[in-house]
Amino acid sequence: MISNRTPQVLNDIYQNYGQDIQVSITGDLLISNGSTRSQQRVLRRLLTSPLDYIWHTDYGAGVGNFVGQALSSDLFDEIRSLINSQIFLEDSVSQTPPPEIFLQTIQGGLWCQINYTENPTQQPIVLTFNV
Repeated sequence: MISNRTPQVLNDIYQNYGQDIQVSITGDLLISNGSTRSQQRVLRRLLTSPLDYIWHTDYGAGVGNFVGQALSSDLFDEIRSLINSQIFLEDSVSQTPPPEIFLQTIQGGLWCQINYTENPTQQPIVLTFNV
């Protein structure tokens, strides 16, 4: 069966992780969609610790829980595996090609870069953050 429905545009409230909700110049809540929505959702999932959302106790990777641990190659592999297992739970992350995850120690923390492909646009996304 061929569907002639137009693709659904998904919107969220614009909110960078750890910051307040923002308003538009007209005073409405600022809306996030497309690649911005995808990046915000991936970052929120990776930095939220499991059990932090009491109604969704299985949500979150808790990458920030590694702060203070000695970063060995085994721990890098564990963090990469954790990111891979969580990132595919977001509908905006394409399964193919698989994401590339780069980790590097920095003064007082960890730098992370994730290269992934956004669904459904197949646009390449580069997401970087520090933990």
